[in-house]
This record gives sequence, structure tokens and C-alpha cells, in this order.
Amino acid sequence: MNSATVRNLLVRGMFAGLAAGLLALVVAYFLGEPRVDAAIAYEEAHSHEHGVEAVSRTMQSTAGLSTGVLVYGVAFGGIAALAYCFALGRIGRFGPRASALLLAAAGLITVYVVPFLKYPANPPSVGDPGTIGRRTTLYFLMVVLSVLLAVATVILGKRLAPRLGNWNATLAAGAFLVLAIGLAYAFLPSFDEVPKDFSATLLWEFRLAALAVQLTLWTSFGLVFGALAERVLVPKQVRAKGATRATPVAH
Repeated sequence: MNSATVRNLLVRGMFAGLAAGLLALVVAYFLGEPRVDAAIAYEEAHSHEHGVEAVSRTMQSTAGLSTGVLVYGVAFGGIAALAYCFALGRIGRFGPRASALLLAAAGLITVYVVPFLKYPANPPSVGDPGTIGRRTTLYFLMVVLSVLLAVATVILGKRLAPRLGNWNATLAAGAFLVLAIGLAYAFLPSFDEVPKDFSATLLWEFRLAALAVQLTLWTSFGLVFGALAERVLVPKQVRAKGATRATPVAH
């Protein structure tokens, strides 16, 4: 793949990340922010310290949230586009759209879901401030381990395929991934810092909202970027011919 194609895909990846960020922003605002407000209300009701906010809650939930999500979306889209350039052709004979969706699904699972199951998202009032540095470090360690294990799984599957066949090699590599992640879960420390009187329903809804934001981000990116990448990688004549074949003939 030449540098011009990589550059074109990078730009389109950042655009797709921006579009995905806009959709994720909607989900975060309508699903996540009400749960954050409820958690802050709980914290204020149980705390004797009431300092002056440097940034108002209204600003945090509007301009702050928008800036954070959209900047993250653009950066995320650029990184994902570069990963797409590397993975294209190495993950099987899939077209640009299918490859983008596969990359998005793999990214969602390895970058978010696997670390999330070990260290789930918590609302503002949950967690000991004294352990926030340790919790953050361990979370990012889990992200790195998950990505490295996913790459190792793909490499292992490809090396086993000539001996075991594609199906058996996939099963063996998948078993390795599950075992390795299970060991990581077992040996890395856990944190149980949820107050006893904190609403279990609110905690569950907050975590579902966080998962919904990431699901929206990765899925919409895969769909938008796949369509944009196809325009770069597949000649216009081939796309037109495929559309003509797909059009039913009227009788």
C-alpha cells in the first residue's frame, strides 16, 4: 500500500471518527449524563465537603463533554485507520467494508470490553480517591495486555493453520486467548469500593450507558469508515459494475 493511499485512508478515518464521535456524543448525553447527575447528587448528599467547582456542571455536561468526545473520536479514527492499513489483507480475503467492521469488532472487544469486564466504569461517587492512580494504571495495563494477547492469538492461529486446518487452528487460538485473559483477570488485583448504600440499579445503568457509548462509537466507525475506504481501495468502475449486478431486473 503506497503512502498516498495510507494518507487518504488516514484522513477518512479521522472523518469517520468524527462522525462516530457525534453519534457517541448523543448516546453519552442522553444515557450517561443523567446517571452522572444522579451519582453526583448521591455524593453531595453523603459528603461534608462542598468546594467551589472550577468548571460548572452545566459546562462539563455540554461543552466539556462535546469537546472530549469529538477530539477522542478524531484521534481514535486516525489510529484505527492506521491499524486498518496494517491489517488489510492480513486478516483474510475480505472486502474493505467487511475488513472495517471486523477491525471495529476486534477493537471494541480487545480495547474496551475485555478491560471493562475486569475494571468496569464507575460513576463519580464510586471509588476511593486514594487509589485512583493505581486503578488507572492497572486499567491501561489491562488494555495493553488485551491488545497484545489478541495479536498473539492471530499469529498463533496462522501458524497452527497449516497443521490443524483453519477451523481447529481458530479453536485452539481462541482457547489460548480465553485462558490467557482468565489468568490476567486472576492475577491482577481487583477493587471493590462501591459504597454499601449506593444504588445497585444506578451503578448498573451507568455501566450499561458507558458500554453503549463505546458500542455506538466502534460500530458507527466501522460502518462509515468501511464505506469511505471502499471508495479509495475499489475502483469506481468495479463499484459501478457491482451495483449494476445487485440491481434486480424488472420483468
